[in-house]
Amino acid sequence: MITVCRLEDLPPGEVIRVTDGVPAPVAVFNADGELYAVDDTCTHQDASLADGWLEGCLIECPLHAASFDLRTGRPTCPPAKQALRTHRVSVADGYVRLHVTVGEPA
Repeated sequence: MITVCRLEDLPPGEVIRVTDGVPAPVAVFNADGELYAVDDTCTHQDASLADGWLEGCLIECPLHAASFDLRTGRPTCPPAKQALRTHRVSVADGYVRLHVTVGEPA
């Protein structure tokens, strides 16, 4: 488990990119008050999803407009075809905690 930040430091519509203590960068999003975490690299091309556009539970890649559902990691439109790995996020004592998933995306 990795402490990401204080919950107040991740307001709705914002994202934090985590690179320390993880095998690959992870993006933690606050989508309308719900916290989600996915691998930060688009599966279509090497781009940081933390630099993309968040709308509801969807994140759009900044390079080629591939979009992913943060709840499942699955792409919602081309050009991406492969899902992102999702990670569990919890809040304890006012801190956002990341539980890194090991294995392949579902």
